[in-house]
Amino acid sequence: MVAGALLLTNGADSLTVRRIATEAGCSTTVVYTMFGNKEGLAEALYLEGFERFRRRLEAVPRHPDPLEYLTALGPAYREACLAEPGFYSVMFEKAIPGFEPSERARTLARAAVNILDRAIADCISAGYIVPTQPRKVADCLWAAAQGAVSLERAGHLRDGRVYASVTLAAISRYLVNKDIFPAPL
Repeated sequence: MVAGALLLTNGADSLTVRRIATEAGCSTTVVYTMFGNKEGLAEALYLEGFERFRRRLEAVPRHPDPLEYLTALGPAYREACLAEPGFYSVMFEKAIPGFEPSERARTLARAAVNILDRAIADCISAGYIVPTQPRKVADCLWAAAQGAVSLERAGHLRDGRVYASVTLAAISRYLVNKDIFPAPL
């Protein structure tokens, strides 16, 4: 997708219908026909970002131990966020002024995070995590991971060590046996 390439190389400011049409070698009418308007284009980029995100998380090999698998998702999440800053900015930073994803788009986007829900449900079934709603734990873990990634992207954190500590601390909050992980950094 031309818009995705522009986003990755030139940022969200490059996403004008005219520029996209020029780069694609078509008229603006074609872009409007495909996406309806700039909102439709923004929503397509939002969904593409979450689809790429989902694929990165799904690429994490399943581990027989559900807690090992859950902790392996953390670095994949961080890498997914840092690898494609343009999509990240559309997905999490409101990079396209005025764009609000539709409820349908938000539901589809949440499917990427459902991988965490399933991993947490497996940890609950295995007795690692206290019985609760997997979504509650996933939201806590997502918020912790997202906060650390945002600080790292803004230059406040220099590497992934704080990210690892924060995500392990979020998981630890719900563990039945609090001694499974070493003390945070």
